[in-house]
Amino acid sequence: MKWTSLNDLREKYLSFFESKGHLRLPSFPLVPIGDKSLLLINSGMAPMKKYFTGEEIPPRNRVTTCQKCIRTPDLDRVGHTARHGTYFEMLGNFSFGDYFKEEAIPWAWEFLTEWLEIPADLLWPSIYENDEEAYDIWTKKIGVPANHVVRLGKADNFWEHGSGPCGPCSEIYFDRGEKYGCGSPDCKPGCDCDRFMEIWNNVFSQFNNDGNGNYTELAQKNIDTGMGLERLACVMQGVDNLFEVDTVRKILNTVCSISDKTYGENAKDDISIRVVTDHIRSATFMICDGVIPSNEGRGYVLRRILRRACRFGKLLGINRAFLCELCEVVIGENIGAYPELGDKKAYILKVIATEEERFDATIDAGLSILATIIEDAEKAGNTVISGEDAFRLYDTFGFPLDITREIVEEKGLSIDEEKFTALMKEQKDRARAARGNIGGWDESSKKMLASMEKTEFCGYNELSAEAKVLAIIVGGENVDVLTEGDATVVLNKTPFYGEGVGQIGDEGTLASDTASLTVTDTKKTDGVYLHEVTLNEGSIKVGDTLTATVGTKTRRATMRAHSACHLLQAALRTVLGNHVEQAGSYVALDHTRFDFTHFAAMTAEEIAKVEALVNAYILSANEITMNEMPIDEAKKLGAMALFGEKYGKVVRVVKMGDVSVELCGGTHLANTAEIGLFKIVSEASVAAGVRRIEAVTGEAVLALLEENGALIAKTATELRVQKSSEIAERAAQLQKELHAMKKELEAMNAKLAATKLDDILASAKTVGSLRLITAELKDMQPDAARSLADEIKARAADAVAVLALNSAEKLNFLAVAGKDAVAAGAHAGKLVGAVAQITGGKGGGRPDNAMAGGQDRAKIAEALTASESILASMLK
Repeated sequence: MKWTSLNDLREKYLSFFESKGHLRLPSFPLVPIGDKSLLLINSGMAPMKKYFTGEEIPPRNRVTTCQKCIRTPDLDRVGHTARHGTYFEMLGNFSFGDYFKEEAIPWAWEFLTEWLEIPADLLWPSIYENDEEAYDIWTKKIGVPANHVVRLGKADNFWEHGSGPCGPCSEIYFDRGEKYGCGSPDCKPGCDCDRFMEIWNNVFSQFNNDGNGNYTELAQKNIDTGMGLERLACVMQGVDNLFEVDTVRKILNTVCSISDKTYGENAKDDISIRVVTDHIRSATFMICDGVIPSNEGRGYVLRRILRRACRFGKLLGINRAFLCELCEVVIGENIGAYPELGDKKAYILKVIATEEERFDATIDAGLSILATIIEDAEKAGNTVISGEDAFRLYDTFGFPLDITREIVEEKGLSIDEEKFTALMKEQKDRARAARGNIGGWDESSKKMLASMEKTEFCGYNELSAEAKVLAIIVGGENVDVLTEGDATVVLNKTPFYGEGVGQIGDEGTLASDTASLTVTDTKKTDGVYLHEVTLNEGSIKVGDTLTATVGTKTRRATMRAHSACHLLQAALRTVLGNHVEQAGSYVALDHTRFDFTHFAAMTAEEIAKVEALVNAYILSANEITMNEMPIDEAKKLGAMALFGEKYGKVVRVVKMGDVSVELCGGTHLANTAEIGLFKIVSEASVAAGVRRIEAVTGEAVLALLEENGALIAKTATELRVQKSSEIAERAAQLQKELHAMKKELEAMNAKLAATKLDDILASAKTVGSLRLITAELKDMQPDAARSLADEIKARAADAVAVLALNSAEKLNFLAVAGKDAVAAGAHAGKLVGAVAQITGGKGGGRPDNAMAGGQDRAKIAEALTASESILASMLK
């Protein structure tokens, strides 16, 4: 048994099972694909569920993987012990109805004793107490002494989860030695002490539980093996816990280097060091696999992890951005096994830097507010922090509840979490009510549709088809005849594209010799196409045959926009990088809206490059081909898929020359030249880490040019110039005149400000060794306020001023700090950012001078009052 690195252990395991006829699969993403029961993959078996249940056929009956996993139920315990961690890797070998115990048990023993050379006398197998088959294999086939095989009960060695497949387990324990034991002569696997560590678990899925405790043999028996990679590395490297394993220790050492701490010297510091070490591993892999920090779902898990790392970094005395430096180490230690870390490195670093910067802007203010809340509670003899206060810290300062909980528990207090949860629910209910019923169908209507025959879609190749009426729905009810008004019609066959993959539904007509209907929209649900219609003349009944005709003009306009959307994604990846992935889209008549992952606003130059590139692709007249093929073949072509989307065995691949290859079920042109023109209208943020481009194509570009031409002509008239080429010169002249008037106004404002200075200085409060001035100035021009603030700095070096500039147009906050105040620790940029945050605004700047925008004017007084505690938290 010799020291082996974690990366070498992973490769040895996978190579071993490849030699046993297993297909090596790469780790599945941490974001579950087609499984809404999990936020994040938390075991090696989780991505294989569809193979075990028979929903999908596995690529081979023998598979081996090393699966990335995230578990967060014990998030608040991470760091407090060396056992808990959120990120880990699970080694696994799986059999889907192929081999069983006779092969699985000997292979486990062979790998541990021969490939890793672990002494056999240090390994103790355990079996389910009634599993004589496993016992015989261990004792008779392998030759393990009977007194080294431990029988354990159902709680330890029988895997089941309600009704369904289940079965006994056989685990292998490693004997770490007497120094870890309890001293009992009967100490063996199953004991609560730390001597025996489980390193291998074979689950033999051989029974079906009917839910009432009745077990029957499965016709197809399966093997599910789980072995923690980090745990195995502890054994092979002779260390006590995952934080001492080589790749993890490298990260831990970097945390110590940045914080100038020594691991093992101080128990509190050790907790913080372990938290940061673990959390940066989790965050790096989660971001790489497409998770973006947000306030919901897995995005909130990531945000909690990153912000917890920031907070514990602060406890270590790290007062600068540091997580990206650690992320580089994580990538360096893992890139060999996970090359995608290198491909997305720039993107991962950008996400982490942005989230750290956002939290850093509010954490000092939030910690100060929380300290005041705790102090007030202690003075009043309260042991519970109100749910309202915890919610305000979450809503205003971005404090996840577990951070607030950890801090108050350190003071022996608790939180009214029931009230916090109620306030969270109220906020979500308000947001849900604002969104309304997007689907438009109630549950009873959806059940009715589920029983209907699936519609045959022929619209890729035909724009007109004969079709039979299967159902007519009016007001959510089935009717046999439609004689007037609006309805939803279901056909057995249709050329109408139903709204999906971001593309709007088709419009057109349904007609017979005696009836005429206008199709205003088409939707689909569970394979049933719903034609929203208005009856123009005649009547129709269930069973009638109609001619369904798609509107050619609207379909082509939609196809221009959809094909352009594919070219846009290709151009964005070329200009911005391969981290760009589609996060949503909407394709309408010559209009496209494309959401994509990117953590910074695009520059004017980047937008121009993307637009030029798309138009170059269009003018290159690339042929567009659409073919159905097995998904494995599509992947070999390099087809891009929508992240997290579940695809079937056969997929539709849309290829545009050598520019773009995507999986897509939408409708497209035959050649990129048919798009005509492409123009970006806007680029903006829609969520953390997600940008949105809106663009127009074809006739909509011509309409935009006409609109802009009319605007230029009107501007020329208003500026009283004869030619549009003279607009810029005239505008510059007006700007010069306005500048002169502004200078004159500034001089007058400065005189006005000087008259108020004495009164403002007299109102200063003492904070530590400094004077703090706060004031709300109504209808004062920003330039006048700046002059006033500069005068305060000049006259009082120990002064800090926070001024709320409340005018009819907008709310701003201005903060300044004198020379002595800056030396004492005051920072105008951080102060004004935290103050503005209370009103829903943001901003920042230099230590001596900064400005921020505000939102909620009702909170001006609260924000100015909070500046006192925020400033106090900064002082040295």
